[in-house]
Amino acid sequence: MVDISRRAVLASAAAVLLAGAAPEPEGATIAWPSDVPGWDPNLRAVPRAQSLYKLIYDPALDLDPGLRLTPALVSAWDLAPDALSLTVDLRDDVTFHNGDKLSSADFRWTFLGRARAGQKSDLAASWPLLRHIETPSATRAIMHFDGPLPSAPVRLASLASFVVPQAAMQAPGAEPLATHPIGTGPYKLAGYEDEGRIVLERNEAYWGPRPKLRRLSIDIIHEPAARAAAVEAGRVDLAVDVPAAAMAHLAAMPGLVAESSPDTRMILLQTRSDQGFADPAIRLAAHHAIDKKALSQAVFGGAALPLSVLAIHGTPAAVDDYVFAYDPALSRLLLAKSGYGQGQPVRIRLATTNGEFAGDFDIARAIAQMWQAVGIAAELEVIEYTKYADLNRANYLPEATLYALDNPTGDPELGAGALLNPASPISAWKDMVFGQKIAAMASVTDPAARLDGWRALEREATEIGAAIPLLQAAQGVVRKKKLGYTNYLNGWVLGQTLAWS
Repeated sequence: MVDISRRAVLASAAAVLLAGAAPEPEGATIAWPSDVPGWDPNLRAVPRAQSLYKLIYDPALDLDPGLRLTPALVSAWDLAPDALSLTVDLRDDVTFHNGDKLSSADFRWTFLGRARAGQKSDLAASWPLLRHIETPSATRAIMHFDGPLPSAPVRLASLASFVVPQAAMQAPGAEPLATHPIGTGPYKLAGYEDEGRIVLERNEAYWGPRPKLRRLSIDIIHEPAARAAAVEAGRVDLAVDVPAAAMAHLAAMPGLVAESSPDTRMILLQTRSDQGFADPAIRLAAHHAIDKKALSQAVFGGAALPLSVLAIHGTPAAVDDYVFAYDPALSRLLLAKSGYGQGQPVRIRLATTNGEFAGDFDIARAIAQMWQAVGIAAELEVIEYTKYADLNRANYLPEATLYALDNPTGDPELGAGALLNPASPISAWKDMVFGQKIAAMASVTDPAARLDGWRALEREATEIGAAIPLLQAAQGVVRKKKLGYTNYLNGWVLGQTLAWS
């Protein structure tokens, strides 16, 4: 007989319990649909890259999950009553990853100095009215504009508005940010394989709340079905932009959560006011013929929300009490009054990308079929997204072009304003009279009057067929049940918000 002491039993039991209890993970792996175009965060205003840039860099101002403007590197701001200047105060406790302290010189360099030094930056297009930046102290900067710019504060939270280090970038022999990023953000880049994997380590000296996870790995997986397969197999902990067709299957799996949420991507048809669409009745007939709920169901499993104006639901400029009806009978009536019908259809061209965003080609093909049923014959053609601006500039876009605009701020000037202003490189609508209305709205300084004005313009644009709003897109996210994250209205999935329960 073997004598086993009580102490030995207890020790053995404790060892079993400890062996069976998995330690809390210190990291996570995310499946992401596309790589950054380079690690310089000012160079390209790419919406999908913002969540990745925000791991390493901080914006001047930020947005909360509901898209309200919040402090970040800028702790306080004051827009002058005439909107001709904006004063900002910077935090005094922020250092870059190389140890340099953040100052107003870095702010001035980011938003004005880089462009004047001949460096390429999409920020130059975001700040066409920016004339000068004063730096009366190390923590204060005053932006001066050539005309009223009431959207200035929200522009500090918009695409590419990350503050970068002037001294480090101008030092002799300095490495370019595109390959050697130096930010103030919650993580530092620890490893990078182009179009492969991004590895990040927590910034232990971060000025804000430290992320829960010490390490993050981001696997770039372009194919939607492959991202779904990766999270199903457990190779990743969270996958972004999972196709609607896979969501129900993954939601039924134990240990996984599948969530589809509308984001700030507007899917629309950019329209021209000439050629086959010169008659406004034909443009309106084309709009009334589109069953947006059917498009949402087919491509997004019903999660995408139909739009009647160029504003996202839940944002300040949304016109929630206005619905542009799906009415194919009215479409036929409008076409008949203009001398057209199924026997004598209107002939137009419809351009679309194929694979630029979820379901783009399928949406365009479905619209062409809906149009055919009322008397609009659309010749479908595929274009590359990178060629869109060139085609628009050369006046080669067809009557209708399927397009998606992601405006993470939800501000109408950066959404409808960009889509309808004839001076904008993305606007296909070249009505200069309407353009004057857009230009006038850009200088309205009273907040309430500004939003009322934009709502009126958005509705007018729909009623004259200046654009055909289709859907507020939805993003599918699948994650392990024990991995939580913060859901942002604009679709950001931020690694710094991940935490295991």
